[in-house]
Amino acid sequence: MDYDQLGSFLEVAKLQSFSRAAEKMFRTQPAISAQVRLLEQECGEKLFDRSGKKVLLTPAGEILCRYAEKLLALQKEAVQAIAELNQTPRGKLYIGANEATCLYVLPKTFARFKHLYPLVQISIYRNFSHKILQKVQEGAVDLGIVTLPLTAHNLEVISVFRDEVQVVVPKTHPLAKNKSVTVEEFAHHPLILPKTGHTRVVIDRLLRAYRYDLQISMELASVETIKKFVGAGLGISLISRTYVQSEVTAGVLKLIPLEGQKLYRELGLVYRRDRYQSLPTKVFIEVVRESTQTANSGASSTKTNTMTIR
Repeated sequence: MDYDQLGSFLEVAKLQSFSRAAEKMFRTQPAISAQVRLLEQECGEKLFDRSGKKVLLTPAGEILCRYAEKLLALQKEAVQAIAELNQTPRGKLYIGANEATCLYVLPKTFARFKHLYPLVQISIYRNFSHKILQKVQEGAVDLGIVTLPLTAHNLEVISVFRDEVQVVVPKTHPLAKNKSVTVEEFAHHPLILPKTGHTRVVIDRLLRAYRYDLQISMELASVETIKKFVGAGLGISLISRTYVQSEVTAGVLKLIPLEGQKLYRELGLVYRRDRYQSLPTKVFIEVVRESTQTANSGASSTKTNTMTIR
């Protein structure tokens, strides 16, 4: 059993045809058939059912298919790891992150990384945390930036961002003069809330006691859109401090802490610890480790409830 035989076997399994597999691999059909026949002799089982119009895997073939994919992936990783010795990082790096993370958390890290490694191209997959985790597990992205905490034993996690979530109001709003806002006060104003995601789950939990009296003005999918509509006076919201700094500095919006309640949004860089990491991935992780500031904002006291947005 060699890698070439396994490659031919996988192509036949994928295309369900010996002739199409031969065409794709620029070989003759008898050559592909001979390789599969050698595999069948070594395994002692038929790997394909050839009785119909399509060539289908037998139960033994399905088992070999799973292992063949892993073996060829490991071979590719081994060759790549050796080739990368003493090389300058280059190629493409696939990172999963949501829109707000791309806008407010990653730009400085990306700028430093591109300054150090200009030959690496960054491709961003934007989606919610659970979708990004799925892509990381599947190997479709190299790294993900997701909401913490999370439980996954095969993932390495590096904390990259922790920020307090506060009430955001227009500068002309009646609450703008307050030094803090109670949950009850917040609940009795028209609200603009994220449509889905972990932040919405936490807000719903926070407002559970007032759920029958809530005035939800709008439900929006984008932090940028939420800020625009809050600024237009259509409602108030809860947003991470960092995401609103430019509007606060410009005097358009006002941030107000929740009274007796500390909400935090925490993000982490995650990757599969059981998978080979390409050179671009390794150096990006190193840049993140070097540049990440782990100081917690707004340390909680014994009289203050703390909740991390999940």
